[in-house]
Amino acid sequence: MTSRSKGSRFGVIFMAALMLLIAGPYQTAMAVLIPTEETISSTDATKARENIKNFLARQDAQKILISKGISPEEAKARIDSLTDSEAMMVSKHIDEMPAGGDAVAIIVGAVLLVFIILLITDLLGFTNVFPFVKKHV
Repeated sequence: MTSRSKGSRFGVIFMAALMLLIAGPYQTAMAVLIPTEETISSTDATKARENIKNFLARQDAQKILISKGISPEEAKARIDSLTDSEAMMVSKHIDEMPAGGDAVAIIVGAVLLVFIILLITDLLGFTNVFPFVKKHV
């Protein structure tokens, strides 16, 4: 019986030491709310402002600004007065805007889409819109 109690005593001491070594160096975590302004780095905000200024340096953007009654210098002053989060949001929206998208292209695309749909339905025999389509009945 003594050999068994010595073995179990050694196992208990070993497991207790192992648990102490595993759990000892770790501390409890402290959670703190971080404001949004702290998370935005100043380099990202600077890049966002440069992106906006590069966009406004284009001729088409300057024409739109002048037609709205805003001089390019005033627009640059407004860009400099934006907060970091506002500059990042505006820069993100500039990147998401379609390049060269205007009303004429949208109208031509819509007309082309309607033409193709009507042509396919005419070929399948569902409609009778185009006289030049030969139907297979």
